[in-house]
Amino acid sequence: MEKYNVTGMSCAACQARVEKAVSAVPGVESCSVSLLTNSMGVEGSADSAAIIKAIEDAGYGASLKDEAGTRDGQGSSSIPNYEEELKDKETPVIKKRLIVSVILLIPLLYVSMGHMLWDWPLPGFMDGNHIGMGIYEMLLSAAVMVVNQKFFISGFRGLIHRAPNMDTLVALGSAASFIYSVYAVYAMTLAQLAGDGDRVMALMNDFYFESAAMILTLITVGKLLESISKGRTTDALKDLMKLAPKTATVIRDGKEQLVPIEQVKIGDKFAVRAGENIPVDGIVVEGNGAVNESALTGESIPVDKNVGDTISAATTNESGYMVCEATRVGRDTTLSQIIQMVSDAAATKAPIAKIADKVSGVFVPVVIAIAIVTFIIWMLVGQTFGYALARAISVLVISCPCALGLATPVAIMVGNGMGARHGIMFKTAVSLEETGKIQIVALDKTGTITKGEPKVIGFFEAEGVEDIDLLRAAFAIENKSEHPLAKAIVEYGLELSEEPAEVTDFKTVSGNGLMAKLDGQMVYGGNYQFVSENVQIPDYAKSLAEELSEKGETPLFFGQENGFLGIISVADVIKEDSDVAIKELKNLGIHVVMLTGDNERTAKTIAEDVGVDEVIAGVKPDGKEAVIKKLQKFGKVAMVGDGINDAPALTRADMGIAIGTGTDVAIDAADVVLMKSRISDVVAAIRLSRATLRNIHENLFWAFFYNIIGIPLAAGAYIHAFGWTLNPMFGAAAMSLSSFCVVTNALRLNLFDPFNKGNDRPLKNSLGHEPLLIKEDNNKMEITVKGMMCQHCEAHVKEALEKISGVEEAVANHEANLVTLKTSAEVSEADLKAAVEGAGYEFCGVK
Repeated sequence: MEKYNVTGMSCAACQARVEKAVSAVPGVESCSVSLLTNSMGVEGSADSAAIIKAIEDAGYGASLKDEAGTRDGQGSSSIPNYEEELKDKETPVIKKRLIVSVILLIPLLYVSMGHMLWDWPLPGFMDGNHIGMGIYEMLLSAAVMVVNQKFFISGFRGLIHRAPNMDTLVALGSAASFIYSVYAVYAMTLAQLAGDGDRVMALMNDFYFESAAMILTLITVGKLLESISKGRTTDALKDLMKLAPKTATVIRDGKEQLVPIEQVKIGDKFAVRAGENIPVDGIVVEGNGAVNESALTGESIPVDKNVGDTISAATTNESGYMVCEATRVGRDTTLSQIIQMVSDAAATKAPIAKIADKVSGVFVPVVIAIAIVTFIIWMLVGQTFGYALARAISVLVISCPCALGLATPVAIMVGNGMGARHGIMFKTAVSLEETGKIQIVALDKTGTITKGEPKVIGFFEAEGVEDIDLLRAAFAIENKSEHPLAKAIVEYGLELSEEPAEVTDFKTVSGNGLMAKLDGQMVYGGNYQFVSENVQIPDYAKSLAEELSEKGETPLFFGQENGFLGIISVADVIKEDSDVAIKELKNLGIHVVMLTGDNERTAKTIAEDVGVDEVIAGVKPDGKEAVIKKLQKFGKVAMVGDGINDAPALTRADMGIAIGTGTDVAIDAADVVLMKSRISDVVAAIRLSRATLRNIHENLFWAFFYNIIGIPLAAGAYIHAFGWTLNPMFGAAAMSLSSFCVVTNALRLNLFDPFNKGNDRPLKNSLGHEPLLIKEDNNKMEITVKGMMCQHCEAHVKEALEKISGVEEAVANHEANLVTLKTSAEVSEADLKAAVEGAGYEFCGVK
């Protein structure tokens, strides 16, 4: 997406005009203009010069945004100047204009209203001099108009380009008041020369100089309030930018040097002391620390960082001393990417904004037509020219296309900022709007529902064996293995501050287990089949292992020459918040599905523990995509995953949600990125999306309601029924407040807590919690395979079998020594045998 700054826009009509002009440029595929940030995002192959020319021909200014940063060829890059982009340059200018306008308006109102209504005393040169009073008011009113010339330049330029905007309405209303008042002064002069005193006094009531000036001043008040409020919508982004350090302590030639952040290059070593912010993304190479990552993830609890761990820019080292190596700098850091993501989302348009866009495109011409018709009707029914003009001016100045144009983008900007504060990144305005409409959430198991790494669950020592003896033997033998299950036991031993004993004659038996000498005795570890061949295992241990397998745990048997030592059960652990988060998803009326490549027994055990509505097991990567496609027949689907194998499903889903700790491929494929690795943030993202959409509906309602009620009131439609009429000055005040109210309502989102379940409501179109998909049993066959001892063995067998032509899917179960095949053609037993044995396992025939 190419981004542009657009100048000269004042309302939604301008926004619609720019979009129309740019969309007509050859090569432009899509165009989204933001009235809130005065920016534009363009997709396509069109030349930037042609796009800028189209905008200028439409009567506005444009320039390319410089967001890329600069590179020096050595891996350093400057951070894009987001602060300069978000700096509030508009408010100070409007404030100065307002101050001067008020200074000029006060003496004007003193004469025009104070003297006329309350008989306040006038200076001697003006007392009884009605023409002098008229000239005095005309000069002050003209001065206010000169100060606020922006409305006239923008408004009449819009008319010239046949694209009238809000400024056109204001300019027409103010100019009409002023010109008619000038005519009244001229007519009064002629009447006085003719000695017609009654005519002179009557014409005094036709002065609208104060209306001409007051309209401009009140609109400027509204613009100031709106500008201040609009500035607050980017507070979250500004807070993120303030966190970026300006300097870094780089280690060069063995010495620490304080250098500007722009001079840090990839590969540089830098030091971070307690209390200091981390300057760039890197990896710890020396020392340790406790890092507060709340700036990026919203998680306030510090995370311990040791050698080999990654760190991110703008996080804070609360304790310890670390030497780190820079891996990503400038625009490539996590912080910069988050800022870029939020900024990109602001440059896109939510689908709901199309409603306001369609209305905005014709709004101003329609209002001008209504004002003309109002004037004509009041003249036809016998009212004075001044009365009819006042009604027409009221229609012009009360109408507010600006509120329509701001209704959606301000809510999107605030909602996006709120998400950023809590570590929830919506890539586009579309993703922010659509996430709350999701009916089905498909969760990847490993790394999403579970932690994705095996952990020791239980110790079951044999009769007469101490648990320390079981741990010592297991720790010693598994310490020599690279197997993931071995890693779980090693980590458990290290957590207990144990040291692994030395072993000799270590040997790995592929797919079965390990053996080695400890204290002169052979020690065995692995599955039941392997260990039972070397050690007598009691029946109760075998029964226990079957119970553990039923619960989705993997039992590892250990023994030595003089007897059985016991069982250590290992399993992928469910994340702390998974069951609660899934319950909350269901309370929101969402159907929850778990997808996994694991065997059906393990998958169902975990599914029962966390309470999902449906589980699809034994699914390979392209299989996940196919399941998502099937689920989409029932409703809108969100896929939540963290791995490379989830990328196709994330792309296929209506909404792809990536766990932030996952791979770059998964994050790139997703529409929403969660910086923390927890499902509760999925719930929070849905709540925030729903709250933002609700806020947009409120804003659009008030914007439409205001105009539907206000325009007839200004035209005088309620005079005969209720006696209601509207002075042009009050119309201008109402117009000013309408946009301010819309922006203020959007700012209420800053008070929304996405983790509060108190206001959860189920979807009206909820699909319920009964299974949606029924697994097909056709074209299935089962084979017996021995030698599998864990889920990783299952994965090896699965991979080998699925390479055979005709085998669509293989689901392995190591506890039952069973593999279930889904076939699309006849498969020979010889091919199956060759594939299984080639993977290092024993083929025992077709069942």
